[in-house]
Amino acid sequence: MLSGTAPVTVGTAGHVDHGKTALVAALTGTDTDRLAQEKARGLSIELGFAAVALPSGRPMSLIDVPGHERFIRTMVAGATGIDAYLMVIAATEGVREQTVEHARILDALGVAAGVVVITKTDLAPPGAAVTQARELLPGAPVVACPPELSARGAPVRDALDAMAGRLRARAAKPLPSPILHVDRSFTVAGAGTVVTGTLVAGALAVGDRVAVYPAGGEARVRGLEVHGTTVERAVAGQRLAVNLARVPRDAVQRGDALAAPGALRAAFVLDVAPGTLHGELPPQVHVHHGTRVTPARVGRGGGDGRLRLRCVRPLLVAPGDAVVLRDGAGRRTLGGAVVLAPPDTSREAGAADPPDQALRRPAALGLAERVGPAELTRVEAEIRGAIARDGCLTLPGLRDRLGVSRREAKAMLDYFDAVGVTRRRPDDSRVLRNRPGEGAGDRRIDVCAS
Repeated sequence: MLSGTAPVTVGTAGHVDHGKTALVAALTGTDTDRLAQEKARGLSIELGFAAVALPSGRPMSLIDVPGHERFIRTMVAGATGIDAYLMVIAATEGVREQTVEHARILDALGVAAGVVVITKTDLAPPGAAVTQARELLPGAPVVACPPELSARGAPVRDALDAMAGRLRARAAKPLPSPILHVDRSFTVAGAGTVVTGTLVAGALAVGDRVAVYPAGGEARVRGLEVHGTTVERAVAGQRLAVNLARVPRDAVQRGDALAAPGALRAAFVLDVAPGTLHGELPPQVHVHHGTRVTPARVGRGGGDGRLRLRCVRPLLVAPGDAVVLRDGAGRRTLGGAVVLAPPDTSREAGAADPPDQALRRPAALGLAERVGPAELTRVEAEIRGAIARDGCLTLPGLRDRLGVSRREAKAMLDYFDAVGVTRRRPDDSRVLRNRPGEGAGDRRIDVCAS
């Protein structure tokens, strides 16, 4: 069990306009919608942060996430490192699409503890929403509480306090290093670059030296704040603002991570053990980890059920980390997986052009992120089909088949080199690799670049 002083971080979850931000304001006195655009639209766009005072005195941070489907990437970033959830369901609508999506994301991240709050009970009876909540999140305490009433915070605080008291301490990370995935980066006049995030492992103190991943440059921790209060040291489970000395603003951004020098690895290829999956995985998915997201190709990682993910962007992972798998259209969570030890790909066929080299080509990275996994799957099928019929596919032929420019066609081939569909040869031709189950060795058929 957590001690009365162990910090706890809780993330909100739930469909858009169900009252998450209003409830956070009631619990903390903080309006987490700080942007003018959020005020004008009445819609959370970015992450919001606030501290809640619990009856036991246990420190608790609340991360308020957007509920709209367009900001699901931001929601996953906010859920990184949380200990528990605060699922908000409006009595007027009950469980909706993003309620289910957020529940699946929490499951994929291994966040099992939480509290469900039924809001807007002054506008509709809570009974149906309570029943739906218990079906979606069995075992979670459900509190019916209208956010419009002044006393609304008390029962929710009590439920959060009781839930936090039942939490077990964070599992020890395989790395003793502090790890913080950056969700915001900005400049403060007179102080310099400041980043925020949840410290998911280890401890961080003023004066410590850290590396900024994936770039790897080192920085010194000039100052630390927890919800506006200056501290000398912070521990896992706390929301932090970290002032970095002598680091330019553009040298660190959302998706980067802070850790001890040499502690993290930027991995393009991951072996993962799948958890609960909602249907079959397509060949191309989006992988969310920490505050990063990347398109990736899915393959078999061995005979023990593991999967191999070949990512467009490197992920900053440690064994045991959870990743979220979503479809190419960004509309559906497919499930989750746990990272195993990153595989040694140095002896794989095609190691002469490893993913990190191929993906230094900006056109390949930009195109993959722009068109998405569904379109990339279609293009791969076109390449395989043409080679099966004609034995060879030229770059002009690929360009004409897809109706794109020569530059975009070449970027497509660079992308498929990076994720292991093809392999570049010294003469700039390609070899089409076999899919899992198609036998040993690649098919020696050139994807010609001439």
